[in-house]
Amino acid sequence: MLEFAEWLQTTPISVAIQSVEWIIPLLQSIHIVMIGVVFISILMVALRVLGHVRTDESFATVWARFAPWMWTGLVVMALTGLTLIVGEPIREFTALSFWLKMTLIAVAVVTTVAFGRSIRPATLVAAHGPEFSGGIKVATVVTLAIWITIIFLGRAIAYDTEVWGSLSLH
Repeated sequence: MLEFAEWLQTTPISVAIQSVEWIIPLLQSIHIVMIGVVFISILMVALRVLGHVRTDESFATVWARFAPWMWTGLVVMALTGLTLIVGEPIREFTALSFWLKMTLIAVAVVTTVAFGRSIRPATLVAAHGPEFSGGIKVATVVTLAIWITIIFLGRAIAYDTEVWGSLSLH
């Protein structure tokens, strides 16, 4: 992977990204704002599932309000993240935090899609429901924990050696 990262760093697009001082900080800022948008969207849906907010609205209404923000945020995060990878491939590919983050993002996206699909039939039946099972509530809390971990790992990329010590890939 290091050979690929070294090659990628010398490509014209990577060199162009590296040569403009403000691109990386701008992309990082947009990326961080988008993780906030995604996390808050997921948090609002999760709090509805747990019965703490917006219980006067149907789950379908809450999902319809926050899902577009979540998916748009994920797309923008993916685009800025890919650009950051191209601009700093060695930093990213040699960070254990990066690989853990990517794995957890894949898990989180798959579980969110599965959750969204699994609740649709129930939301069509109940006006203000559904009342979610204990298992779904536990899965919701686990999903929130995964996203909090993703946020931590994203920040930890810059400090990978300090965070992981001898486990770091550097």
